[in-house]
Amino acid sequence: MRGSSTSLHAGDMVNRRLVGSPSVLGRAFYARPTLRVARDLLGARLVRVSNGRRLVGIITETEAYIGEKDLGCHAKAGRTPRTEVMYGPPGHAYIYFTYGNHWMLNVVTEARDHPAAVLIRAIQPVDGMEIMARRRSGRDTHGPGKLTQALGITRAQNGADLTIPVSGLWIEAGARVPDALVTRGPRVGLNTVPEPWKSKPWRFLVRDWDVGSGE
Repeated sequence: MRGSSTSLHAGDMVNRRLVGSPSVLGRAFYARPTLRVARDLLGARLVRVSNGRRLVGIITETEAYIGEKDLGCHAKAGRTPRTEVMYGPPGHAYIYFTYGNHWMLNVVTEARDHPAAVLIRAIQPVDGMEIMARRRSGRDTHGPGKLTQALGITRAQNGADLTIPVSGLWIEAGARVPDALVTRGPRVGLNTVPEPWKSKPWRFLVRDWDVGSGE
C-alpha cells in the first residue's frame, strides 16, 4: 500500500457507495454487521490530525462487541451515560478509560439503538512516525492503549464523527488484506466473562503482512 492509495478492501466493499469522500470511509461502511466491519477495517488507515500534523497507522487488529446480550460488551449494562454513544448512529468514536491509565478507541457499528462497536487494538505507523515514537518513548503501537497514546486520542474525541475529516479523527480506505493472512480468535482480557462470550472468535489479527507493499 502506498500513501496515496484510496482503494477499498474486502471484495464486495470495493465501491464508492461506502465512502464519504474519495478515501474517508462513510456511514454505510459502519452501518453493517459488526463482524464484517471488524474484518474489513484490517488494512484501513486510522488518521489523526494533531497540532496540524497528520498521523496515520494501518489497522492490524480489531475486536467486535455486539449488543446487550454480549456479556463482554459494555452495553450489557444497558443504556448509560458511558454507553450512550454506542446507541447512536454508526460511524462515531466510542472512547473510554480503562485500567486507570489507558484510553480505548472503538468505532460504533450497525443501526441506531443497537449498541455495537469495534475496538481498534493495534496499528502500524506509516505517517508521523517520529511523533508517535516520541509519545511512546520508542515503543510499539500493538495495543489499544498504546495506539491512542501514540495518536493523542483521549475522551475529547468521544463521540467524534469518523466520517468527516473536520473531526480530526477518521478512517480511510486502505489495501485489501488477504484472507490467508487474517487470523481469528477470542477477545483479549475477558477473564471474568462467562461462556460462550469469553471464547467468541471475534478478534481479527493480521499476521506477516507487508503494509508497505499491500501484499
